Amino acid sequence: MAVVFKAYCDENRIRILKLLSTGEKCACKLLEEIDVTQPTLSHHMKILCDSGIVVGRKEGKWMHYSISTKGAEYAMECLHTLTKVNFTCEDKSCCEE
Repeated sequence: MAVVFKAYCDENRIRILKLLSTGEKCACKLLEEIDVTQPTLSHHMKILCDSGIVVGRKEGKWMHYSISTKGAEYAMECLHTLTKVNFTCEDKSCCEE
């Protein structure tokens, strides 16, 4: 789960995900839009791809990236799992005895 949330904790990666939300993009287009160096973009894309949220495919000398439906679903499940409140009859405040 930490790998997934790491992918979301950077402004540039959020910008990349917003760009990819409209469909597959070539790395050259991402470079133009987010105004970072190619090594910096590669770093961000590695983190996004390692999380499973983004997938890449090579075409010629360029990589093309898109959001993975399966990866996005897993990220949503992670958030839901971590934020779901489970109340039971046995749950008591530390002050209630």
